[in-house]
Amino acid sequence: MSDFCSIPQAMAAMAAGDMIIVVDDHAERDNEGVLVGSADKVTPEMVNFMTVHGRGLICAPLTEARLSALRIPRMVSEPVSHSPASDSTEGEALAHSRSALCVAVDHTLTSTGISAQDRAVTVKALIDPSAQPEDFRRPGHTFPLVYTEGGVLRRCGHTEAAIDLAVLAGQSPAAVTCQIMGPDGAMATLNELKLFAKEQNLPMVSIADLIAYRRKSEKLVRRVSSELIKTSYGEFQCSIYESDVDGVQHLAFVKGDVAGSENVLVRVHSECLTGDVFESRRCDCGTQMRQALASIAQEGCGVLLYFRGHEGRGIGIMHKLQAYSLQDSGRDTVEANLELGFRADQREYGIGAQILVDLGLTTIRLLTNNPLKRAGIEGYGLEIVERVPIVVDPSPENLEYLRTKRRKLGHLLDGIEEPAFLEQEKFASQACVGD
Repeated sequence: MSDFCSIPQAMAAMAAGDMIIVVDDHAERDNEGVLVGSADKVTPEMVNFMTVHGRGLICAPLTEARLSALRIPRMVSEPVSHSPASDSTEGEALAHSRSALCVAVDHTLTSTGISAQDRAVTVKALIDPSAQPEDFRRPGHTFPLVYTEGGVLRRCGHTEAAIDLAVLAGQSPAAVTCQIMGPDGAMATLNELKLFAKEQNLPMVSIADLIAYRRKSEKLVRRVSSELIKTSYGEFQCSIYESDVDGVQHLAFVKGDVAGSENVLVRVHSECLTGDVFESRRCDCGTQMRQALASIAQEGCGVLLYFRGHEGRGIGIMHKLQAYSLQDSGRDTVEANLELGFRADQREYGIGAQILVDLGLTTIRLLTNNPLKRAGIEGYGLEIVERVPIVVDPSPENLEYLRTKRRKLGHLLDGIEEPAFLEQEKFASQACVGD
């Protein structure tokens, strides 16, 4: 049996007034665990349990609008230094540039403010529509946290997970949370969290599962424009889709009548400004894009989805160039990303899958050399019936890059061990020896 429950099970528990454990998916933090309860259902008993068994800080995640209405400011208002590992894209840097921790408060009807009874009263008051800013003393003993709009789809934090789960459970967008410490006073390890969940009979969920659930259960993208575009590969209907998660706009180049058609040829192409536009020879991105457009044009029916925000496998143009500098110093493409504090590949394709579904696709033939892309797109009512390889001729500048993608990222690339230019160099060398 899995140590983790399903998201619907966690929703049901919160709706019933029970606590759950939410575990993040940051390996470097050893899966930090947090006790989470709905603010609507908070009781002194819930707060006392968190204090005794969690032993961390009692916090109340709230929306920015609610905190603004109560005039509760952030504890730190100016931007602070942050690790690139905390950002999934450069565009999200602002969401991480300020602390989410707000000035602690006590409701004026409490005594010391620190007892379980007092803190439960304070949390209840924070979500009371009739509450006014003057109803709270500052500083106090309950710490509000600012929720990032978009939730775990924008920032995969416990604050966002807590409110997302409360809303999914039909509760107010507010929660009460407490970090879980281990017996030695350090943050509880994953094994300790599993044991704790079993001993206390508490459901445990991961933020990763919550992200996957929301991406599959909510429509997060909408078509905002569509125009005919003439290209070197013929005419394509170009539709612009805007993500409701982060506002990023993606492009779908459609050839022919794809809605309702079977086994449509599809390329989900990650944005690469240096390769696609400026034809950098350090990667094979631009070559793959042009080959995909040519293949779709030849077939007369298909889609090239140009996925923006995927620069450098999701690390952004600035960090990609920093990765290039590290590669020049001897790291490979994977090592460079890791050294900058990112995962080897930060991309996800749920929004792309929703775009393909909106275009009317059901079964597709996916133009890709990356098997992980298949796993990221399949589902959402889509079935990938075939993987169609894109054959790329390596160059002296990108040969090692391609070999690393095959060796470390599992890309299916043939013919890169002895490319033509190496054969030519070998032949030329043998000719010189023979002279």
